Order: sequence, then C-alpha cells, then structure tokens
Amino acid sequence: MTGPNRGKPRLVADKRYPATQRAQKHQTKPKAPQKPKAPKKPRATRGRKRSSNIFVRLIAGLWRLIWITLTRAGIALAVIVGIAVFYLYSSLPPYDSLLDGRARGSVTLLDRDGSVFAWRGEQFGGQITADTVSPYLKEAIVATEDKRFYRHFGVSPRGIASAIRINMSEGRSPLSGHGGSTLTQQTAKLLCLGVPYDPKTWKTQTEYEDDCRETTIARKIKEMVFAMAMEARYSKNEILSIYMNRAYLGAGANGFEAAAQRYFGKSAAEVNISEAAMLAGLLQAPTRYAPTNNLQRSQERAGIVLLLMNEQGYITDEERTYAKAHPAELSETAEKRAGGYFADWVMGAGPDFLTRDTTEDVVIETTFDQRIQSAAEEALTWIFENKIKEGSEAQAAIVVMSADGAVRAMVGGRKLKVSGAFNRATQAKRQPGSSFKPFVYATALDMGWSYDDVVVDEPITLNIPGSGPWTPQNYDRKFHGAVTLTDALKHSYNIPAVELAMDAGLENVRTVASSFGIESDLAQGPALALGVSESTLLEMTGAYAGILNGGSSVSPYGLKSLRLKGDSTPLMGQEGGLGERVITPDSAQQLIYMMYNAVQSGTGARAQIPGYEVAGKTGTTQAARDAWFMGFTADYVAGVWMGYDDNSPLSGVTGGGLPAEIWQRTMAEVQNGLEPKPLPMIRPAAPPTVQREQPSGNGQRGNNKADNVLLDLLGAIFGNGN
Repeated sequence: MTGPNRGKPRLVADKRYPATQRAQKHQTKPKAPQKPKAPKKPRATRGRKRSSNIFVRLIAGLWRLIWITLTRAGIALAVIVGIAVFYLYSSLPPYDSLLDGRARGSVTLLDRDGSVFAWRGEQFGGQITADTVSPYLKEAIVATEDKRFYRHFGVSPRGIASAIRINMSEGRSPLSGHGGSTLTQQTAKLLCLGVPYDPKTWKTQTEYEDDCRETTIARKIKEMVFAMAMEARYSKNEILSIYMNRAYLGAGANGFEAAAQRYFGKSAAEVNISEAAMLAGLLQAPTRYAPTNNLQRSQERAGIVLLLMNEQGYITDEERTYAKAHPAELSETAEKRAGGYFADWVMGAGPDFLTRDTTEDVVIETTFDQRIQSAAEEALTWIFENKIKEGSEAQAAIVVMSADGAVRAMVGGRKLKVSGAFNRATQAKRQPGSSFKPFVYATALDMGWSYDDVVVDEPITLNIPGSGPWTPQNYDRKFHGAVTLTDALKHSYNIPAVELAMDAGLENVRTVASSFGIESDLAQGPALALGVSESTLLEMTGAYAGILNGGSSVSPYGLKSLRLKGDSTPLMGQEGGLGERVITPDSAQQLIYMMYNAVQSGTGARAQIPGYEVAGKTGTTQAARDAWFMGFTADYVAGVWMGYDDNSPLSGVTGGGLPAEIWQRTMAEVQNGLEPKPLPMIRPAAPPTVQREQPSGNGQRGNNKADNVLLDLLGAIFGNGN
C-alpha cells in the first residue's frame, strides 16, 4: 500500500464499526424541506408581573430602597465594629496584668497564735487560673453564668433575645433585670471596659464602680464590642481566669481564691462540689448570699447551682444528691467571725496609709486570743438571754487583757458579728463610779498609809467653791464609824473614800489615776473620789492592769507587728505596753489584798471563781446609769460595763450584780485549764479588824444572798456605792 497512510495501524473506530456501517455513516443524507419559521413570541418578563397599581409599586420601591439601605448600613456597621474590635484588640494588655484589679489593698489580721481571725479592705487571695482551680468550681461558674461560654464569640444573640423576652414578660423594660450578658461581657464590665480607676477623676472608688455597672444601650453596645475584642485577644480559659480573679464574692473577698479562703479556709483548687456550688451561687448577689450573713440562704442558692450543673452534664445524679445532702459549711474561723470590735480597734493602731487606706496587702500580727474572745461573747449572750427581760435595749461591753496591756478580747456591744459599729469598750465615755476608788487608795498607800489603818465613816459636809455645801452619803444611807481601809474598800463606803482623797490630796489622786492611763478629764472637786469623771472601759481595764503588774502603767495595745504581705521584715511593731512605775510594789500588793477582800466578802462576791484568787471592785453611778465590775486573776485582768446608750437608769442593776456575773462567767472559762496562781499580794496572818462599838442603827453589809440583793436594790436607787 502506498500513500501517506501506508503502514499505519487501524483506527479504533475501524475496529468498532464494520466497513459497511462506516460507509453508510459517511454518506450524505438529502436535506428535508424546511418549514416556514413561526413568528417569535415576546420573551416573558422575569419575576412577578409588574402591577399597574401605583400604591403597590410605591411600596415595592420603598421596600427595595430600605433593603438596599439596611444592607449597606449593615456592611458599614460591620466595618465600623470590625475597626473598633481591632483597635481594642491591639490596645488590650497581657491577660495576667488584669488578674488583680483592686484599687485598694487588704489587711489580714492574725491572732496571738498566728491564725487568721479577720480581714479588712479588699481581700485578694492570690492569682488563680482556669487550669489551677478545682474543676468543679470552673464547671459551676460556667453552668451558672453562661452555659454557651465555649461556643459563642463573646456575645450571645440568643441569650440577649431571651433576656429581653423575660424582662418584658415580667413587666420590666428590656434592659432591666436579666441582661443576657455572656461571661465575656461580665468580664468586660469587671474591667470597666478598660477604663482604670483614677482618684483624680472619681471622688470615691464606689462612684467609679457604680459608673462601671451602669446599664444603658450605648454602654451595652460598647460592652459587646469590648467582649468581642477580648475573644479575639485572649483564649476562653484566659477570659475565665480574669473573671475568677476579679469577681466580688462578699465579705471583702475579691476573686474565688480569696472567697475560698475566707469562707472555707482552703484554696480554690481544693473546694469540693458543694463548696464550688456555694461560691458560684454568690455571683448573683454577693452580699445577700454570703454564707457569713445567712448560711442557710447561701446553701439554698447552692442547691440551684447543683441542679444546673446536673442538667448540663457536669455532675451525675448521685453526685448532686450527695452534695445537696452534705452542703458546704463555713470554716471554724469564718463561723466565729471573731474579733469584729477588736479588729476595728487595732486597725487604728497603724497609719491609715497602711491600714484603712492601704493600696498594699498588709499582714498585722495582734495580741488577740480567739478562745478568750469566745468566752467573753458567750458570757454576755448567756446573761442577756437568761437574766435580762426580752426587748431590753441595755448594752454591755467587755475587755480582757494581760498585765502588760496586751488586749486579748474585746466586746463592744450586744451585737457581736459586726464591722465598723460603735464600740462601747473604746468609744463610750461613762462614769466609773466606785470602780475608780482603788486609785484613791493607791494614792494614800503610796503616801504611807497602810491597808489596816483606820478612817472614820461619819457624816461630813464640804463647802465646794462655786457649788456650795456638799454632803456625801453611803449607798446604804448609814454610817459605820471607824473602819480600816480594807473594810472601807471592801464595802465600797463613799465617805471614807472622800476623806482619804482629801487627806492624800485631790491633785495627787488625779496624778496617780492619769499615770495609770485614765486619760479623760478628771474632776477637780472631792467628788473625784466617787468616780464622777468619765472614762472608757479600755482605759479603766488598762489602769487595773497597772495594779496587777505591781504598780507600773500600761498602754493597752493590740498590734504586735505590721508587714507587707510576702515580706518578713515588719514595718512597725510593739513588744509590750509597760510604762513607768506609778506606785511602789508594796503599795500595789496591799491594794491587791484589799481588792481581793472586796471579792471574797464584799461587794464583788458574785465574781468569785472556785479554785482561783480574784481581786476586783464594783462600781455603780448615780441612779444606776452605769454599772461596772473591774477585776483580775493572776493571769488576766478584765472589765465589764453595763448601761444604756441614752444614759437611762438601769433597773435593779448594780456593779456587784449582772456585771460581776458577766465577769465571772467570762473569766471562769478563760481560767479553765490554767493552773491556779496566787495573786501578787500581801498575806497578813489575820485580816485587819477594828475593835469598836457599832453606831446605833448602823449595820455592816451582810454576806448572805438576801442582804446582797437588798443592798443591790438600794445601790440602784441611791448610786455611787457599789
């Protein structure tokens, strides 16, 4: 075969079709006659047929205009939001710098054993993260505050719509009540949308925080934009960490670490399901649900959180049932909330910039003793519940201290669990009555008188310049003739005290009293001896501590050291409160013996503690407006005051009555477990006596209960004796 196709293989098509079929395939068919073309129909208009109604056409045109406008506005808004988000994203600081946002620091108060007993200021327990806390706590927060936290981009349209619907269905405005805020939005609000606190701009931090919490449409929009920027800048766990560190959870606790320590005495990494539910429940209303305010209400709120955790699959039915049956309980320290009055008082011992207005975290070691505080609180509560008529507005205060002035306990009123309340132990100035008399006798003893010297209890009238004649009387309206100084103090006779003060010199008495620490203005006239000058319970207790320690003055103190948290070197401190000597040790020993007799067989008999030596002195002012008992054992000195805030008279109460009983119940518990020690006093072979004939119609105060009750009533009527 020759030609261009010679030698070429057969085509595939040649193999597929027979030769005859290929030939037929390539034959040309004759064309069929063409039909005439039909005229073209007009093309149908797309969409609906245009209406001839002008109003319909107008509405359709407006709708198209609105749609185009909204579309373009939406695009423009998205661009604006995107720019705003990018701007905020680029300006947000590293997340770890946002964990502690307090404008003020905190003060942690430690007792004499180094245990925490109170907090002041804004407590921050330390930085925590979503990875280091208990997983139960992390789950409880998400279940309670934002169950879609890990699925949204910072804003939840579904949540906002649901919140608006609920608010309107409950008759509120769309933005009142439920906010529909995500956890990220709540964190943005805690950060005040990135606006830091500036003392130059805001009068107070409260005003700044109120502005941060203000809810308006404009602020809500800013909050959403800020939340989206946070979502772009931080991870979900970082946002949750910021929230957990900055959320306020009541009782001065900022952040879940501080709250866990405050309420449960443990780290946020160690809380169990019940405790985690209680902490998460505080977020809705920290003060209302704080377990230190109302434990039962806090436990009920925790039950709701447990239900949410169960519904969202975080805990099983069995775990929920167990946690509900075993609700979280306060730690021993939180349960006691001891030392409210003491803590307030000791905060004033340091400079304000390190205590009340501190911007640092401060630790103060104190002289406080929680066991003694509990004893004082329980004694006061028992007396008022069992021996004071219901509805009475009478008040009481207690101070317990060591002989060097270290204050161990302080009760400033009947309301025990307080902070910032009026403290009747340190702020109320009242007349001490006959409890002032030991300083008269101390002056006389230091000038050479002796415990067994004799003074005559007889009618006297003194001419007081500017006031005229004054005739002091005893509380029993009787005269007892010649009596020893010991008996005169034991029975709290008024006339011998006045005579002794005049003989020793009123100016000398004022000097001794003020040297012992009674800083109030002391009366100029002879009524000084009967305790008409006003003083505080703390001053009086400190003065009695001076008698116990052998005659040296003391300055009551509660602060032992103050340091910044994390530092070991104190910025300030105090080792003790002992001051200069006021009277000789011999004079102090004689005076203690005389006061010991006042408790053994005198007006202070109700203060006796079996097995322990007690010395003390009662005091009741005119018309029983104030009733005192001041006394000590070899270990501690304590003072008790009773009265009304409005200075109304007490009904049937004298210093030898209820105040002595409060003192006895307090100190019996304080001394419980301590080995009895002898008082530092003289010990005569026989008590001092005076051989004399009793004046007609006179009578010594009896030692039996009936006589004591009768004389207590007389004291309430005539005052200035017991």
